[in-house]
Amino acid sequence: MIIPPYLKSGDKVGIVSTAKRTKSEEIVDGIQLLKSWNLVPVIGKHTFNEYHFFAGTDQERTEDLQNMLDDNAIKAIIFTKGGYGTMKIIDALDFTNFKKNPKWIVGYSDITVLHNHIHNFNIETLHAVMLQGISKCTPESKTSLKRALFGETLTYEIGKNESNKNTESVVEGILVGGNLSILYALIGSNSDIDTSNKILFFEDIDEYLYHLDRMLIALKRSGKLSNLKAILVGGMIDIKDSTLEYGKTANEIIVEETNSFDYPIYFGFPSGHQEDNRALILGREIKISSNDNTIKIEFKN
Repeated sequence: MIIPPYLKSGDKVGIVSTAKRTKSEEIVDGIQLLKSWNLVPVIGKHTFNEYHFFAGTDQERTEDLQNMLDDNAIKAIIFTKGGYGTMKIIDALDFTNFKKNPKWIVGYSDITVLHNHIHNFNIETLHAVMLQGISKCTPESKTSLKRALFGETLTYEIGKNESNKNTESVVEGILVGGNLSILYALIGSNSDIDTSNKILFFEDIDEYLYHLDRMLIALKRSGKLSNLKAILVGGMIDIKDSTLEYGKTANEIIVEETNSFDYPIYFGFPSGHQEDNRALILGREIKISSNDNTIKIEFKN
């Protein structure tokens, strides 16, 4: 995998909105954080536009991201927020210059579209808190974002979860994934990815339990769950029951739909739609090990 150049003091960072509309006051704390790291935020022309649900028309959102992809002075692109909209513009983007001059793509949720699309270019991306979430995220989230962007060692230790499965052995593999709903929506498209022999991470928010089951079955039927090294489950936030009770929890559904496979499943990693949203380098090889009390996740340099 290709590692984009790590950031250094004075680097310019592009700020764009490719999904839900954003107000300038929502990202004040995020902009100040970047400046405190001696980075120079460059805000896209249409970042605060409004077109119904979206941050501008498809053309405007495409133009902003395309400009940042093509500008070699921009060393990373950090998105304001997710929601929905990146999938509407992905096929209009030209990645020719980006592939020659890669830079860090930073975001999560709807930005999973870009994470997966770019993974197919063998370029790493950064699943991490976006600017709108900086004001509420934990100090650990901010620190992990900085460490990842500036090329410092990234290691996590989390407590064991009672839902974990087959976690006795050490696992190594390339980390891929993102938001489960987006992974499901990308199946069969040119932004779909090969998960074979990789570690799959996913998280989600505000879905019904039966939706979760349906998405996992779709991933399984399309071969995405068949040859994994492991699954790393992030925050499954506000997963709702329907009027007619589904009868299983989110974790139980995940275990049930993977019960024909013997790879490890690690639950409860602090990443996703929550205040504790730690950075993950997608496309990077990681090592997962465990002892009696903790799970250790190490990103290889």
